[in-house]
Amino acid sequence: HFSVEEGKALAADGQKQLFDHVEALNKPVIAAVNGFALGGGLELAMSCHVRIASDNAKMGLPEVSLGVIPGYGGTQRLPRLVGKGKAMEMILSAQMIDANDALQWGLVNRVVPQDQLLSTAHELAVRIMKNSPTALAAAIRAVNAGYEPGANGLQRVLEEFGKCFGTADFKEGTTAFVEKRKASFTGA
Repeated sequence: HFSVEEGKALAADGQKQLFDHVEALNKPVIAAVNGFALGGGLELAMSCHVRIASDNAKMGLPEVSLGVIPGYGGTQRLPRLVGKGKAMEMILSAQMIDANDALQWGLVNRVVPQDQLLSTAHELAVRIMKNSPTALAAAIRAVNAGYEPGANGLQRVLEEFGKCFGTADFKEGTTAFVEKRKASFTGA
């Protein structure tokens, strides 16, 4: 029994409090999709920086079958990931796709057997954690800027790249490279 304004406020609050927040986090977020990811669940997965799906995953945005549209950024994030045509097909038909289609369309980064989903996500997280936290955060901001309305993504790259030169992580990373050893980053 929400009014028009209450519905708008619900979507705005959800986008800001969760979906936009996850997308803008300075630490990489990996979605491990197992089983069904429908509506807000898929919108949450699309907010994450990387998506891995189990081979039994099914994804969709069925909102139009309920008389509403995806309200937490799905109409914006899905086209960025899969292209406008595929996004329109998925949103307008309210049909689910399986993990293999999601991979082929670019909605997920990889598909793994169900029993390997969490270990695969964990292995990727460990690999990512070996890198500079400062550089990871800068990379996330630079990539996201390319999708912000009115933002100059290339300018943001220049700014973030330049800032990296003033960090302890840059000094440690380049020193470790020259010394042929693994870097030990502090995130400063």
